[in-house]
Amino acid sequence: MLPHKLSLLLPFFLILLPLATPDPASERAALLALRSSVGGRTLLWNITEPDHCKWPGVQCDHGQVVELHLPGVGLSGKLPNGIFGNLTHLLTLSLRFNALTGSLPSDLASCVHLRNLYLQRNLLSGEIPEFLFSLLDMVRLNLAHNNFSGATPLDFNKLVRLRTLYLENNQLSGPISGLKLENLEQFNVSNNLLNGSIPLKLQTFSEDSFLGNSLCGKPLKLCPGEGTAISPSGAIETKNNSEGKKKKLSGGAIAGIVIGSVVLLLLIVFALILLCRKKSSGKSRSVDITTMKHPETEIPGDKPVPDVENNGHSNGYSVAAVAAAAMTGNSRTESNSNEGAKKLSFFGGAPKVFDLEDLLRASAEVLGKGTFGTAYKAVLESGPVVAVKRLKDVTISEKEFKEKIELVGAMDNENLVPLRAYYFSRDEKLLVYDYMPTGSLSALLHGNKGAGRTPLNWEIRSGIALGAARGIEYLHSQGPTVSHGNIKSSNILLTKSYDGRVSDFGLAHLVGPSSTPNRVAGYRAPEVTDPRKVSQKADVYSFGVLLLELLTGKAPTHSLLNEEGVDLPRWVQSVVREEWTSEVFDLELLRYQNVEEEMVQLLQLAVDCAAQYPDKRPSMSEVRQRIEELRHSSLKEDHDQIQQPDLINMM
Repeated sequence: MLPHKLSLLLPFFLILLPLATPDPASERAALLALRSSVGGRTLLWNITEPDHCKWPGVQCDHGQVVELHLPGVGLSGKLPNGIFGNLTHLLTLSLRFNALTGSLPSDLASCVHLRNLYLQRNLLSGEIPEFLFSLLDMVRLNLAHNNFSGATPLDFNKLVRLRTLYLENNQLSGPISGLKLENLEQFNVSNNLLNGSIPLKLQTFSEDSFLGNSLCGKPLKLCPGEGTAISPSGAIETKNNSEGKKKKLSGGAIAGIVIGSVVLLLLIVFALILLCRKKSSGKSRSVDITTMKHPETEIPGDKPVPDVENNGHSNGYSVAAVAAAAMTGNSRTESNSNEGAKKLSFFGGAPKVFDLEDLLRASAEVLGKGTFGTAYKAVLESGPVVAVKRLKDVTISEKEFKEKIELVGAMDNENLVPLRAYYFSRDEKLLVYDYMPTGSLSALLHGNKGAGRTPLNWEIRSGIALGAARGIEYLHSQGPTVSHGNIKSSNILLTKSYDGRVSDFGLAHLVGPSSTPNRVAGYRAPEVTDPRKVSQKADVYSFGVLLLELLTGKAPTHSLLNEEGVDLPRWVQSVVREEWTSEVFDLELLRYQNVEEEMVQLLQLAVDCAAQYPDKRPSMSEVRQRIEELRHSSLKEDHDQIQQPDLINMM
């Protein structure tokens, strides 16, 4: 009876027993085995440190290794078996940008919870191992830029959670027509030896995902038997794979198509000629102060201005006449009341190197249309170049305007774009700033995406963040009620040396509510209901979104017209929850080695700034201090590496 009773109780004992999992000692031993098997900077692990969770690149949860990040640390040689079998809690493994060779170790199959595997830019070879398809929790898989060969396994279809699959720049061969990856968001198989047709499920990806192969079908050229062709008789035939029917067009239809095409072409050429003449005549116009002194002189009305967020680029034509209308007020009543005789008001003891007449004679071009008005670049005949902002929707009195703008003009900090002068009349309010030649951070991040673009490295981005933080901290130091109110990437302007300068400060209190369109909502703190009343903590939230934009390269919701944005704080939080933090960062940042830790620290700071509740956000002084510390850390590491190159090479 006793054995029978024990047999009944045995299942309950088994439930209570803990699962056989590696203990911290075996995980530490596995990491040390990895350290001794491959070369690289893992030798900098301090083995005298009793807690291996504090080693660089090792992240733990409840004492168990869940992430191992060793990107770009010079690892070489083959990954041996017997290591990953003791790291079975791994969720993320990143060994990218190294020189690892050979095939993947089979005991990687023991990491059944692995979600993110980043092995790109190594020298790994052989066929893609079958055990990868038993890792059913896989979300991100990057095997790009290796020497993997053989067929592309259809077993990829087993990975139903897979969102990212990068296989480009390998030696994979054969068809991919059997792939049916329903949930993919990122995909690339370019520069392999693949052939055949692209499956329907993958035709939504761009052609760059398939180039460098012998593939056909959307988005590439149609496969044989698809589309249209010319028959030997000269008739146009439509081929259909499913029906195989041929439909011929009559000679009259063909003639009609040809004639229509010629007429359309002539219309396009004619329109282009008119457009070029219009632009040429626009450029030849000049601005004269007499348009202000003689109201009977006809002043051209405002032409439409591209609705971009001060991206620091000309729209390609001269707008001197438009600027004249802006600066004169375009009002006969005003001229008759001698308001045209008003002059520019300069701040402080700055020398008045130009006056209103000089400004009105200047050639001008549109820089952009922002939240508070249109900005122009004005090149004065005497040499200086200034930026002129024409404010819109100013509803306060002249006395109140002068009182508030005097406070703005008194702001003096090297991280602010200085306001030099202003002009006030009944219908026109102009602000004159120093011109920032490099444009805005928004233009730098989202403007030129072509081949000639210079990648923005960590030093430039973190420097811009620090400059902006210092400028905003200065504003907040002027009093507890002083805030910027409109922090966004188009209001961070850059010097020639990429130093960040904060602009548009103090303007939120000058304009009506109609000047705060929805496109700034991506930066707005959740508690802000009146855009003219923004607290310092709300500024911190906006700055947090700005940091996320710097790190991810993504534009916040509605911050750029004609370009989709994302809710950056929510998106980043979802990415972090999925345990693929490194995928947050802009690809341009991932080119640079040895700064991943600082990038993660800045990401955490950005998340802290964009906290839902104001009292959970740090002050701008704390923000500035944390950025200074992490920049000092990264610069010190670079200096140490320069001072000790031989030691690193030995490792």
